[in-house]
Amino acid sequence: MEWKRGQVVRSLAGRDKGGFLAVLDVAPPFAVVADGKRRPVERPKRKKLFHLAPTKAVLPEEALKTNRAIRGALGEFARGAVK
Repeated sequence: MEWKRGQVVRSLAGRDKGGFLAVLDVAPPFAVVADGKRRPVERPKRKKLFHLAPTKAVLPEEALKTNRAIRGALGEFARGAVK
C-alpha cells in the first residue's frame, strides 16, 4: 500500500499502541504522525512504517491544519464509527 499525507493509521507499537494517528509526512522508512492530543501538530512523532497499520481512510487537507480538527476526525475511528 502506498503511504500518503492524511492517511489514518493505527499504531502497532509503543505507548500509543492501538491508537489512531494521522500521517503528516512520509519519508521511508519513517512516517511523521500526530493525533492532536498527546502528539500535537507542533510536536509530531516519527515512527517506523512497520510499526503502523494503514487504513483505507484519508483525511482531507483541512483536517490536518489544527490539533482540534485532527482530534475530531480521528475521534470517529476511536469510537468505532468508521472502519
